[in-house]
Amino acid sequence: MNQFVVFRGELIPLLSDPEERNPYMTALTLLVGAVLTLAGVAGYALSGAASLTALIPSAIGVLLLICGLLARNAKMHRHAIHAGLLIALLGVLGSLRNVAGIGEVLAGTAERPAAVILSTVMFLVLALYLALGIGSFIKARRPKAAPGR
Repeated sequence: MNQFVVFRGELIPLLSDPEERNPYMTALTLLVGAVLTLAGVAGYALSGAASLTALIPSAIGVLLLICGLLARNAKMHRHAIHAGLLIALLGVLGSLRNVAGIGEVLAGTAERPAAVILSTVMFLVLALYLALGIGSFIKARRPKAAPGR
């Protein structure tokens, strides 16, 4: 049974030939998207729904989930993973200001400790995803050794 998504008015199958794509990056993108989505919802709920900014990790997570689903299609895989990594880069850069306040959280003087902790979690998850994605790109572009060498 094929699953489809509509993209730019075109029906695109989500399931494709696994030989034409790297399922590792697709699965990683989906995992990171799910983790961030849940972290954002949990942060929002634990903060007493005091601030919608607690849902920023969820917004980034949902975008990564969409990229992961689109990456299941061989024709869109490369573009979707690149988009996911760009979203991750923007998330890392956007969370830097709050991450800089982790010392205040540890000292017990932070004004919004939950925001700093959630931003730090998002930063770490996205930085790891970026590092693994860049490593995957490098590996994919290395010349493959001939059999028997």
